Amino acid sequence: MDLPVEEWQCHVHRRWLRLQPSVQAAFCTSALEEIVLLCSSLLQPEDEAFLQRLAEGYSVEKDPNAYLFYKEEGNKAFQKKAYKAAARLYSQGTSHARPNTQEMSLCFANRSAAFFHLAQYETCLEDIGRAQMHGYPERLQPKLMLREAECLMALGRRQEAALVIHNLEQNMEAQLASTDGPNLQVLQRRLHHLKTRREEDKGLAEARPIAQAHALKEINLRAQNQRIPSAASFVSLCSDPSRGRYLIATEDVLPGELLVKEEAFVSVLNPGETLWLRPGPEARRDSRAALGDLHCHRCLKPTVAVIPCQGCSYAKYCSQHCMQLAWECYHRTECSLGGTLLTLGVFCHMALRTVLLAGFELIAELVKTFQGTVNSEAVSVCEGQPPVEKLNARPTLEERDQNGGVSGTLTPGCNRDGSYQGSYYAVFHLMPHTEKHSPERKFLCGLSIVALCKKLGEAYWPSPLWGQGPSEQEAALTTEQSPGPGVWAVAMLRHVLQLHCNAQGVTALQEAGSDGDLVTQQRQARLATGFFPVISLLNHSCSPNTSLAFRGTMGTVQASRFIACGQEILHCYGPHECHMDVATRQQKLRSQYFFDCCCQACQEEEAHQASTTPKQGGFRCPTCKAALQGDDVLRCGSGACTTVVSRAHLVGQLQDLQQRVEVALELLRGDKTARAIQLFLECQQEAENFLTSEHMLMGEIEDHLAQAYASLGCIS
Repeated sequence: MDLPVEEWQCHVHRRWLRLQPSVQAAFCTSALEEIVLLCSSLLQPEDEAFLQRLAEGYSVEKDPNAYLFYKEEGNKAFQKKAYKAAARLYSQGTSHARPNTQEMSLCFANRSAAFFHLAQYETCLEDIGRAQMHGYPERLQPKLMLREAECLMALGRRQEAALVIHNLEQNMEAQLASTDGPNLQVLQRRLHHLKTRREEDKGLAEARPIAQAHALKEINLRAQNQRIPSAASFVSLCSDPSRGRYLIATEDVLPGELLVKEEAFVSVLNPGETLWLRPGPEARRDSRAALGDLHCHRCLKPTVAVIPCQGCSYAKYCSQHCMQLAWECYHRTECSLGGTLLTLGVFCHMALRTVLLAGFELIAELVKTFQGTVNSEAVSVCEGQPPVEKLNARPTLEERDQNGGVSGTLTPGCNRDGSYQGSYYAVFHLMPHTEKHSPERKFLCGLSIVALCKKLGEAYWPSPLWGQGPSEQEAALTTEQSPGPGVWAVAMLRHVLQLHCNAQGVTALQEAGSDGDLVTQQRQARLATGFFPVISLLNHSCSPNTSLAFRGTMGTVQASRFIACGQEILHCYGPHECHMDVATRQQKLRSQYFFDCCCQACQEEEAHQASTTPKQGGFRCPTCKAALQGDDVLRCGSGACTTVVSRAHLVGQLQDLQQRVEVALELLRGDKTARAIQLFLECQQEAENFLTSEHMLMGEIEDHLAQAYASLGCIS
């Protein structure tokens, strides 16, 4: 998903094996611009032809057969009164219908009927408008107008409903001869009933309360940081040679306090596990819903009434506004390259979208500034670890005076006054770790980027669908306005390598099982990949003191435990002490993030690995907190302590604690979040008195607390 599809990886691997050893060796030490030039010379016509064949298998062109399939499946679901499933299937049908056609209008009209039965009247009205905009057949207008009037009546907008009823009566008189008897009689009965309701409601006020959907309460920073955009005022950016850049608290922070609230600089929706990772026409006729069918491809907002791109069957949006913004900023470039981008993976797609959003002038300036500079330095990315290269640091930049002398240093990503730039400038300064990636990985990424840039140069501008000329970025790709033939590729390759360490997975709940409209199972799934420059400043710990949550493209970091003034703010990159042992965590962190973790959790677990106490059943001495050892009778492992405790007593204490945790979970499920947090904290404090930090229940309580703090900001 992140990397290119397996077929392309295998093709590039075979190419790599055929390279001369001297050429392979060049990828070990070459800078990014040299890798781009080398890959440009190595890209062959047969490589481009093979990539084109793969892209055709992942085509995003609109398919009339797929439109018919989804429409028919939607009709079947509608007849079974599975209206939610029907609406989703009609949405998939709109993605394959051509704009301004009867097919598109019928799909929107059918979807409006599903929303009407779901009592989503505003959404129904929007779809009725879309159906009419795309040329809904005149002979079917009475049915659509009647539905519109019924929605307006349900919403208490009776004056508008009266106007629609008047127009409907005129329309029905005009079509009296052409409308078949049974359908006309049904319409007349419904119209009579509607007019009767309108007469009965005449004495009521025009606007009456309508049941509202459960509103989400937005959580905000207590006070905005003047030097770190998107961070709280009590968060400070520090930097030193041994640890690189990191964030600390400048005052005591209580659990649940919001530390960072950051909008992604760029995000790309993941194509999904079923719909787009299987080539061929059958992939476009899968009735199962991927996350991309249920979320806006620009703002990632969940939506049941997606608006499809007019040019491709892949991109979908929550509104006309989002669709237009996406088109103007990047999708006009991406639309015709959808199959190629799906073939090359999310990281290549992210790299392209990042440079399109940044603009070629800024990219040219930054690439020129950094050409020939050192790519890395020895720094720390982990709480308490020895100096190693940090994923989110750059070498400190020298600031020169007017005579060219060194006048000071700038922290990477910061301007002259020390303020961190939450923008493309900060994204560009994230570490690519060029020398840490394997030579073959650099060849794969470089060849993919060069091939993509060549496809960009062949793209057709302007789009015949939108009738607009090329944007400034598009012109830069194909004309002499470009800052240089390799600048785009150098920047994109840099971003692909950065993403290996700095990509942030945006998650959302996904249906894992359903029966019609009834959701039977849900799971947390990766919705998108994003660049979050401020969140990327957080160092890793296998036992973090923060929790991370997402709402659309907005990421929020909250304290999951008390953080003392001066203490580092730590985030988990994935490997957590509650979910995997220290050896597995070390291996994963070393392979993806290029460092050996020496956080407190790793040090403690390594120190206790020789202990006979099982990891899942570890008890600690109530007196000195050292690990207890033994079978039926446990003795303190500390030589200075003589405490002896019965295992049966501790097991009974553990069972009581587990029951209290279950009570807290029930409170959390019942939306009594504040009370649940209080009880979880009490359980955590009690557990620390007799359980080791490695005990499974300790990790479970911490996970539940993180979930509770995250949900606290998302409920009213």
